[in-house]
Amino acid sequence: MDTARAPVSETGETSTGETDDAPAAPSFGRKVRSAARWSLINTVVMRLGNFATGILLARFALGPAEWGVYGIAQTVLLVLLSANELGVGLAIVRWDGDPRRFAPTVLTLGALSSGLLYVAIFLSAPTVAGLLGSPDAAGVLRVMCLCVVIDGVAQVPAGFLTREFAQGKRMVIDALNFVLSTTVTLVLAFEGWGAMSFAWGAVAGNIAALIGCAVAAPGTLKFGWDREQARALLKFGLPLAGASLLALAVVNVDTMVVGSTLGQVSLGFYVLAFNMSGWPVRIISEAARRVSFAGFSRLAGSPQALAQGFSRALGVLITGTVPLCVLLAGLAGPVVELVYGSQWLPAAKALPWLMALGLVRIGCELAYDCLVATGQRRSLFGVQGLWLVALIPVLVVAARTHGIVGVSQGHVLVAVGIVVPAFLFALGRAGISLRSIARACAWPFFGGAVMALVILGAQPLFGGGAVALFAAGAVALACYVVCVLPSRGFLLGTRGGDTA
Repeated sequence: MDTARAPVSETGETSTGETDDAPAAPSFGRKVRSAARWSLINTVVMRLGNFATGILLARFALGPAEWGVYGIAQTVLLVLLSANELGVGLAIVRWDGDPRRFAPTVLTLGALSSGLLYVAIFLSAPTVAGLLGSPDAAGVLRVMCLCVVIDGVAQVPAGFLTREFAQGKRMVIDALNFVLSTTVTLVLAFEGWGAMSFAWGAVAGNIAALIGCAVAAPGTLKFGWDREQARALLKFGLPLAGASLLALAVVNVDTMVVGSTLGQVSLGFYVLAFNMSGWPVRIISEAARRVSFAGFSRLAGSPQALAQGFSRALGVLITGTVPLCVLLAGLAGPVVELVYGSQWLPAAKALPWLMALGLVRIGCELAYDCLVATGQRRSLFGVQGLWLVALIPVLVVAARTHGIVGVSQGHVLVAVGIVVPAFLFALGRAGISLRSIARACAWPFFGGAVMALVILGAQPLFGGGAVALFAAGAVALACYVVCVLPSRGFLLGTRGGDTA
C-alpha cells in the first residue's frame, strides 16, 4: 500500500541525503526499468483477467443490487487497508540499513493493529452497513475484511520484494492470487451466493498471496519486539497511515454518498462505471507506482534528478493513459452495451466524467509518491485534507440533485478546480516547476483533444455496432499517435526530444 513516507534512517531519524546524492545510475536504472517492465506486464495481465471476470459476472450471475453490496464492502475494506498496519510496513521499503533488523517488530505491530481493526469491524458491521444504505452488506463485510488481517502480515515479505524491485516474483504471486480468487468467486457466484462470492474469493486470493510472498522472501515472517524500534516505527508510520487514510477516503467517499443517498441499485451502476474508469488508472498507474516510490526515494537526495525523473515519469504515464480515457469517454454508451449488456446502460451516463477523474487521479497519485519520497508530509496532509473537505458537501448535493451523473461531475469539479492547483503548489515547493509539468503533459493533452474531435465526427459516419466502434476507435488512436510523436525523445530520455 503506497502511503506517505519521509526519508528516514534505520533509527527513525530523518535522512539528510548527504551520503546518497545520486544513485548508482547504471545498475539503479536497469533495476527500475526491469521492475517497471515486469510490473506493467503483471498489471495488464491481471487487469485483463479481472475485466473478463467482471463481464461474466455482470452478464450472467449478478445484478446491480449485488454489485452495490460488493461496492460497499470493497469500500470499507480499502479504507481499513489504508491504515491496518499503522504505516510501519513502509519502513521496510524506505529505511536505510538492513531491514531484517527491524522487520520482526514491523510484523508484530502490523499483525496486532490489523487484528484489532478486524475485531472492530466484525462487531460494528451491521451498523456500518446500515449507515451506508446497504444492510445486506454486513455479512459480506465480516468475511471480506478478513483480508485486513492477512494483509497486515503480508506487508513485511511484500515490502522486501518491493525494496528489491522484484516485480517478476510479484507477477507470479499476483497470478496465484488471481487464479484462486477468480475461481472461488465464479464458482460461488454461479451457485447463487451473490455478493458473498466476492468476499470468499478475496480471502482465498489473499491467503495465496501471503504464502507466495513468504516463499519469495524467505525468513521474513518472524515476530519480534524491540521497544526503541517500535517507538521509531510508530513515529514514522502513524502520520503516513493518516495520509493514506485521507487518500483512500477521497477515492471512496463517493461510494458511501451514493449508497446512503440513492440506494443499492444506483450504487451498482455507479460502481460499474467507476470500475471501468479505473481501467487506465489500474493498468498504467498501478504498474508505475510499484516502482515509483522506491525510485523517487533513491533520487530524493538530488533535487535536479528528482525533478527530471518526475517529469519524465509523468509524461510517460499521461501519454499512455490519455488515449484510453478519451476512447472510453467518447464511446461510453456503445462500450457499456457491447461489454456488459443493455441492462447496464445507466452506468454509461456517468462514465465520461469518471474518465476525466481517472486521468486526474493518475497525475495526483504520482505527485503523491513524489511528495512522500521528499518528506513533504505536511503538504501531503494539507492537500488530501482539502480534497476530502471540499468533496463531501459537493457530492452530497450533487447526488441529491443529479444522481450518479452529478456525483461524477462533482468529483471532476473539485479535482480540477481545487486539488490539481494544490498539488502543483506542493510540487513547486519540492523543486518541480510548473513548466516541467506542462512540458510533460502538452503533447498528450493536444493528442487527446484531437482524438475527441475525431470520435465525435466519426461516430455518425461509422454508425453503430461492434465493427463501427472499433473502426472509430482505431482512427482516433492513429491520430493520437501522430500527435504525440514529437515527444518521443523526451519520453525515451534521449536528446532532442521536443516536449513543448
